[in-house]
Amino acid sequence: MTEAMLWGVGTSAYGRFPERRVEALAWEAVAEAVRDAGISPGEIDAIVVGSVFGPPGVATRVQRGLGIPGVPMWTVENACASGTSAYHEAVEAVRLGRFGCVLVLGVEQMSTLFSGAIVPEATDPEGASSLPLPGLYALQAQRYAGEFGVTPEQLAAVAVKNKRNGLDNPRAQLRASAPTVEEVLASRMIARPLTFLQCCPTSDGAGAAIVGGARGKRRDLRIETSAMVSGALWDHRSEDVWGYASVARAAERAFAQAGRTPAEIDVLEVHDAFTIGEIITLEALGLASRGKGAELAPSGHTARDGAQPVNPSGGLLSRGHPLGATGMAQLAEITWQLRGEAGARQVARHRVGLVETMGGGAAGMDGNACVVTILARQT
Repeated sequence: MTEAMLWGVGTSAYGRFPERRVEALAWEAVAEAVRDAGISPGEIDAIVVGSVFGPPGVATRVQRGLGIPGVPMWTVENACASGTSAYHEAVEAVRLGRFGCVLVLGVEQMSTLFSGAIVPEATDPEGASSLPLPGLYALQAQRYAGEFGVTPEQLAAVAVKNKRNGLDNPRAQLRASAPTVEEVLASRMIARPLTFLQCCPTSDGAGAAIVGGARGKRRDLRIETSAMVSGALWDHRSEDVWGYASVARAAERAFAQAGRTPAEIDVLEVHDAFTIGEIITLEALGLASRGKGAELAPSGHTARDGAQPVNPSGGLLSRGHPLGATGMAQLAEITWQLRGEAGARQVARHRVGLVETMGGGAAGMDGNACVVTILARQT
């Protein structure tokens, strides 16, 4: 088994760019990742692309533009976890010795497809009942509040923290100001109890990474583990709130493979499409016991200068959520943090980092997929 390392990362800016070609967003991210890895495009042995709504053939057009035809290439769709699912496949391919250097790309252009919330499939119960993702997360929050007593202020504290972090991220979509808890709660109601400032924007963007074997460069990050699970059957009678179990299964596998505990993680990027998502994810990852995740943001534990910073990039709530690219943006942020290259966003302790991406949900399933990866700086 070959050790897998992360050689380089790159991203585009995140925002609404309907005037740009989706391939151009991808090329921007890939060019940075190739430079960052210190390789030439000709050294890439294979390409894995994650995208949800990418137009047919987008991966091939990206490949053509890169000038590296002929190498194996495939596309992965796993809802919001498409980018990190592609990354997971690249990591496994390197570990198994199939390829020595793999380009991973996540790309999405949503501004040309949606003007508001993503519309669910009409044939699913969510679609038939006009229940887009904000509504699904709102039901998750309502049940969680009923079981554990989370307050509106605790939910809002997640948005305040992440939007404050996003002010220092030059690639984030939302950087206008950092709201107060009162301003978050006073913003327009989207799906009770989630207000406008507790919901991520839909976005365009791309992220890329170069994964390869050990090559003796200290700047490369060690990929201690990458764990991916799909969702399980779920309905309102399930023991856990929607989304908890799939994250918990991926986390359990990741920590076992890495031989680490949640307390050993210095910095995290997690899927905060809505404020309740970060709270439940941190419980599922083991940073807090059940019902206690809502205390992490108000206590300062997950602040950028806290004991375990979460989403120092501003998360999806600030950076935006271009579905196929989101996981790659998270991976890039953790890479910059572990190398000490995050500028004004840099956290103090940065030896071990974790990325978690949870991919949406189809009818009757506890998410499409979840990927948890743990990376470490070489000592």
